Amino acid sequence: MSPPPRPHLISQARPLLVGCAVLTLRTGLVFPAALLAIARVAFPAQADGSLLKDRGVVVGSRWIGQRFVAPGHFHPRPSAAGAGYDGLTSGAANLAPSNPRFAADIAAAASAYRRENGLPAGAVVPMDAATSSGSGLDPHISPANAALQVPRVARARGLPESRVRALVAAHTHGRAFGILGEPRVDVLELNLALDRAARGSG
Repeated sequence: MSPPPRPHLISQARPLLVGCAVLTLRTGLVFPAALLAIARVAFPAQADGSLLKDRGVVVGSRWIGQRFVAPGHFHPRPSAAGAGYDGLTSGAANLAPSNPRFAADIAAAASAYRRENGLPAGAVVPMDAATSSGSGLDPHISPANAALQVPRVARARGLPESRVRALVAAHTHGRAFGILGEPRVDVLELNLALDRAARGSG
């Protein structure tokens, strides 16, 4: 008696290939497209990246920091993401506290912060002025960090310090739900407000 015929390879592989194609279509295209459609209706600004505009031009995102170096702008916290605030290489420095380079980097960042803000050599520097965030994309600084930058920004802008402090207060966000996290200052929004104030006075 002859053995039963073996199933053909193609007939065995067909269900696997079809299943893979269907799952890829559902989970890689249909599901994300459905979520995006719902988000565009329920949360249109967030679905588009929480973009901020100045005079109709997109200047950044509410949730991704960017580098500011001009004396008349508030400066963000250091970033270890690529060349700085690179969304494609988001991440921290990943150096252990015992690593000598970690201590050297913090000391260098603190020293640079003191110099650019006219602080004495032994002045205490806020932690977020000398360390990067876990993502390297943090758009916020602490109120203490912003307060130490006020005199420099006011001098560079030719504005009273009281006016700059009022702008800082207007762009300081409290704890989420009143209990989560710490108060924070949105650097991009604050710098945009400074630029608008300069245009209004000019």
